[in-house]
Amino acid sequence: MQVRSRHQSSFGVARLVLGAGEVARAGCEAMATSYGVTSTRAARRGGFRALVGDSIPESAYSAGPQGGWVDVAPSFPGDVHTIELDGNNDWCIARESWLAAAGTVRLDTRWQGFQPLFGGRPGFLAHATGQGQLVLACCGALDVHDLRAGEFVTIDTGHLVAYVDTVQSRLRQFEPGRAQSLRTGAGLVFDFAGPGRVVTQTRNPRRLSSWLHSASGH
Repeated sequence: MQVRSRHQSSFGVARLVLGAGEVARAGCEAMATSYGVTSTRAARRGGFRALVGDSIPESAYSAGPQGGWVDVAPSFPGDVHTIELDGNNDWCIARESWLAAAGTVRLDTRWQGFQPLFGGRPGFLAHATGQGQLVLACCGALDVHDLRAGEFVTIDTGHLVAYVDTVQSRLRQFEPGRAQSLRTGAGLVFDFAGPGRVVTQTRNPRRLSSWLHSASGH
């Protein structure tokens, strides 16, 4: 699979270009596909959805003998960002940021490394492994923090998109008395220590959703 993005940076669209027989998974319904590409919706208790939790739907798109393409776009205005997994360095991603992935990429919310954070229950992160392209959606613009060894940064979980598992991380409460949720990440921040890369977004989708809800008068 190859990924070609357009309409950056405000209204990003990712085109997933598939070779003959290739499969792509998407966390949203496609805007459009080339003729001959077939799609299936994951069963509620099976397949990819069972790995990432019922809150993240999945559609699988398969190309025919001639190949094809699939266009997908985030729910919120913003960038799309592609990470190339090489089978060596895995990534932790915010579940809301997952847009699409090659069929050779696996997401898991019950990864052993999350047990100290979430006690074995699905939280607001997914662990990406395998080889191939992982396409992420950003709310607003994309920021990349390449941390050197011994360099630190603190990120609000609402602005986190993804981080490579070479960085050290600590999840903590933002301020005493503030409501917090391990399921959504609300009220929590991450302290990261390099070396490694952390990808963030300039807008918080939770806050944007709350603002839209308030503005609608409901």
